[in-house]
Amino acid sequence: MPTYQLFATTPKAMESILTDELRALGVNNIKATLAGVAFQGDLETAYRTCLWSRTANRILLVLSSFEVKTQEDLYNGVQKIDWFEHINPDDSFAVSFSAKNSEAINNTHFGALKVKDAIVDQMREKFQTRPSINTEQPNIRINVYLNGENAQLSLDLSGESLHRRGYRDVSIKAPMKENLAAAMLLRSGWPQIAKQQGSLIDPMCGSGTLLLEGAMIAADYAPGLLRDYFGFTGWKKHDAECWKKLHAEAEQRKKIGMEKLPVIVGFDQNRHTINTALAHIANAGLQNKIHVERRDIEDAEPAESWKPGLLICNPPYGERLGDEQETAKLYKKFGETLKAHFIGWKAAMIISNPELGFRLGIRSQKPITLFNGALECKLLRMDIEERNFFIPKARSQEERITQALETSKMQEQRIADTTESCAALQIEATTDLSVKPSPEGEDAPFLIKSRELGAEMFGNRLKKNLKKLSNWVKQNRITCYRVYDADLPEYAVAIDIYRGDQTWVNVQEYEPPKSIDQHKADQRLAGLLAEIPRVLGVDSDQVFLKIRRKQKSTDQYEKHGDQGRFHIIEEGGCKLLVNFEDYLDTGLFLDHRPIRMMIQQQAKDKSFLNLFAYTGSATVHAAMGGAKSTTTVDMSNTYINWAKKNLALNITQGDHDFIQADCLEWLAAEAEQPSKHYDLIFLDPPTFSNSKRMDEVFDIQNDHVQLINNAISLLSPGGVLYFSTNFRRFKIDKQALSDLIVEDISAATIPEDFVRNPKIHYCWRIKE
Repeated sequence: MPTYQLFATTPKAMESILTDELRALGVNNIKATLAGVAFQGDLETAYRTCLWSRTANRILLVLSSFEVKTQEDLYNGVQKIDWFEHINPDDSFAVSFSAKNSEAINNTHFGALKVKDAIVDQMREKFQTRPSINTEQPNIRINVYLNGENAQLSLDLSGESLHRRGYRDVSIKAPMKENLAAAMLLRSGWPQIAKQQGSLIDPMCGSGTLLLEGAMIAADYAPGLLRDYFGFTGWKKHDAECWKKLHAEAEQRKKIGMEKLPVIVGFDQNRHTINTALAHIANAGLQNKIHVERRDIEDAEPAESWKPGLLICNPPYGERLGDEQETAKLYKKFGETLKAHFIGWKAAMIISNPELGFRLGIRSQKPITLFNGALECKLLRMDIEERNFFIPKARSQEERITQALETSKMQEQRIADTTESCAALQIEATTDLSVKPSPEGEDAPFLIKSRELGAEMFGNRLKKNLKKLSNWVKQNRITCYRVYDADLPEYAVAIDIYRGDQTWVNVQEYEPPKSIDQHKADQRLAGLLAEIPRVLGVDSDQVFLKIRRKQKSTDQYEKHGDQGRFHIIEEGGCKLLVNFEDYLDTGLFLDHRPIRMMIQQQAKDKSFLNLFAYTGSATVHAAMGGAKSTTTVDMSNTYINWAKKNLALNITQGDHDFIQADCLEWLAAEAEQPSKHYDLIFLDPPTFSNSKRMDEVFDIQNDHVQLINNAISLLSPGGVLYFSTNFRRFKIDKQALSDLIVEDISAATIPEDFVRNPKIHYCWRIKE
């Protein structure tokens, strides 16, 4: 067998665990890097890693490395590979593309399109047919990583992330991924404990992930054994006999290991999660091997016959605001349970707040950093021995909380009325409301700052989000982006940063339910607005607040103020005007940034039509991308004038038409007798609209087929229509549009700052 360059990806901070794992699998020439490990091996080595790695995400087989200084370099580099060696012309494939520090390509969707085009063009030229795109389970998945000017092109042998073992109900959101659970167990010494028949207990087992991963480790049960799909199974060079041999070997090892399983038990107080855990255990074929039952943490104690081993869990992090006291009590109660019933055991838990670990009253070893998604956490490991016990200063903590609540009541007197829908609210946050420490010594209350505890938690989350997005913002030259979107339910706002000649912050509060006390909502909003200037380093008069209520059909066209202050920002080389005071929206929908960039990159020498154009930002992108003509249609004279000003900031001459009209009426009339055809159309209609031409109210779900067909009738041969909607329950009628090529590109058009809200919009590429 030939030797290949291989690369295993893994979550950040798990590289050393993966390195140890690969060595145990007999892998040589290992080199750990950030979020992955490079190594060499033949196909059997690659297959074995896919089957047996508990901590990797993906196994990549490197096909080529080449230099990329221009977009064409990427296209040419991909075309140098003979793709017929890897797939047949009628097979399917998918492309994953990521870039870092690249001057040539800073849009990942555009990069993926270039790779796709190179493969499709090669196949079409050779065989007069082309492979199809399948993002779910393609024959092969291609991975391209562009770092600076160096591109690495690989086959993704895993196909989908290896953390998906096959036992979990995919409809249930898990609190942690399977490979993080495996990493916790490996770092906590579970393999050695299991060999000695020590017991495993998870007293807060939830859906059972730690129990299942622990059982699979103890039983020598390959984590990939349940999976029915890998990325190599549809590859033309797949060695089916080799895979069959490895799979049979894994089945035999599992059969032997299942006879040696130690006691594995899970408790949880929630009946629903216990039922979920039982279902997952059955899916893994481990029924009667893992015991779970409904039991509160106070009652979590081992039976006398259970040999001391490892107690491990993923307890609540206390991230939800208002839960601080309850979470602190839970950790104190948990510590008391450990001290009372688990002497001689080892314990491990992952937490995000070290203060909560302190509440246990048990000294731990040096914490190990791990990441649960983007959240940095610490793995605490403890020997439950009396010599490690101490009494936490719980009284001081309780006094802190009590006095902080008293302080927040004092703040209420300073809260202005914040329910006006478009008021810019400024909060005086400099008054000294501190509680001074008493002279009683170190057990006295600590200084309580004027910041209310919940607002401080909000500030911490805002900081984390800002840090997480910082590299992406810098690499992609993003100036306007969403930094927070109701991440903490009690602070239900969306926060967008806009950078121009200065920095502005647009805050949209989602209207609270009528069941929420308005006074309490105002108090939280005041604390939030006091935190934003401090965390983001802006003056309070640069922070603008709007209350976002459910809109009526005409609300988007109604003014909410008359300040007339516009500011210039830049996006993808385009200058655009935004307004923070006069309208509910600013004039720029940030979630549409990727589709605007796609339009700019595809518009050269094309005629472009922008329907329901709003302030014409997509028109500006098309014009700056070299469109030979643009046509912008919107029913609002205000927005048509805004669109004209936007274009004038960038281009003052050329073939650019602006039409004030009801788009539904205009499009229907043009469809009957087109006055012009277009190479590129952007169609982003409202969810509902009243049109005099229609007998009933326009409804995007009921009427989108006719709308799309009307727009398609204006396409030039080979033209492309991009159709988008923000109606969350929308379902496109593919059967009614079966004569068209309809490609769902929603995932590729959701930018990094909106990934927490993937239903912000849906988008399709449609051709005849």
